[in-house]
Amino acid sequence: MFAAGDAVRVKDAWPEVTGPVHIRTPHYVRGVTGEVVRRLGEFANPEDLAFGRAAELRPLYHVRFQKAAIWPEARPDDELLIEIFEHWLERP
Repeated sequence: MFAAGDAVRVKDAWPEVTGPVHIRTPHYVRGVTGEVVRRLGEFANPEDLAFGRAAELRPLYHVRFQKAAIWPEARPDDELLIEIFEHWLERP
């Protein structure tokens, strides 16, 4: 479990190469480090719901990224806030 202020890295995983999947984690933040802003609660995993499978509850977080870490041409003070499920996050 993560808390506000924790540094986290989005896993650099690509499950879509092995077959059809549903992923809510944007590809452009995989492998990028951000900061947890807040825990939003627990929600059914949409990666399972999309295929009609039973979905366990998973923690969801707001994670803030510096845009320049993703797109070098971004202004240094620009930020991006994304909702990401805990199973996609790891400690850097």
